[in-house]
Amino acid sequence: MKSAWTMLGLMLLGGFLTAAPARAEDAAKQPCDVPAYLLQSDGVLKRVEETVKKGQPLNVLVVGSRSSTIPAQEASAYPAKLQAALKERLPAAVTVNLSVELQPSKTAEDAAGTLVKLVETKRPTLVIWQTGTVDAMRSIDPDDFRSAVDEGVVALQNAGADVVLVNLQYSPRTETMISAPPYLDNLRVVAQQHEVPLFDRFAIMRYWNEAGDFDLFSTSHGVELAKQVHACLGRALSKFVIDAAHLEPAQQN
Repeated sequence: MKSAWTMLGLMLLGGFLTAAPARAEDAAKQPCDVPAYLLQSDGVLKRVEETVKKGQPLNVLVVGSRSSTIPAQEASAYPAKLQAALKERLPAAVTVNLSVELQPSKTAEDAAGTLVKLVETKRPTLVIWQTGTVDAMRSIDPDDFRSAVDEGVVALQNAGADVVLVNLQYSPRTETMISAPPYLDNLRVVAQQHEVPLFDRFAIMRYWNEAGDFDLFSTSHGVELAKQVHACLGRALSKFVIDAAHLEPAQQN
C-alpha cells in the first residue's frame, strides 16, 4: 500500500505533464487557449484593484504543493510565468513581487494553521492558495477538508489579503486512484461562500487534454512539456487575476 501511495505521489507531484511532440499542422493553434467560461468568477480582488490603481507594489504569495514548481526549473514553473505575465499586462509603474511557499506534504488543515504567520511575514496583497491534492491522495474526509479551507480563507481575509483558490491538477492516469470530485466541489462551495475567485486548474487542464493540446495520459515524462503547461497556466492565471480585479484597459499596458 505504501509503495502504491508513493507511486501516486510521484505521478501527481513530480509532474505527470507529458505529451507527444506537437504536429506541424497544429503549429497555428494556441495550446494556451482557455474558453471564457473557465476563467469566469463572481469573486472580486478589491485589494489588487486598489493597489494597481494607486501604482503601488503588487505583492503575490503562492502557497502550494510540489505541483507549483518544476524541480530545478523554478523559472519555468507557473508562479514565475504568472509574475512575468502580470508585469507585461500591468502598468510599468506597478512592481510585481512574487514569492512561493511550498508545503508539499501538508493537508489543507496543516496549511491553514500557517497562513496568518505567512501573511504577517510577507505582507502580500494577494495569496494564491493551491490546495486539495494532498487531501485527495490521503482521502481526508471532504467535510473536514471544506472546514479547513473555510478556516484558511477567513484567516487570510481577516489578515488583509485578497485570496484566489487553485484546485487540483487533472490527470486521466490518476482518475481511478483518487476521487477528486468531493474536493473540487467543496473548494467551489467555500469560494462561493466567501466570494473568493476559484481558478479551476482541474477543468482547464482537462480541457487542454480533451482538445488534444497536451496528452496528459502519456507514460513518458518530459520536463519540456511540463514547462509548456506551466507557461500556459501562468498566462491563464494572470488573466484570471486581472479580470477578477476588474481592471479596465486604462489600468493595463
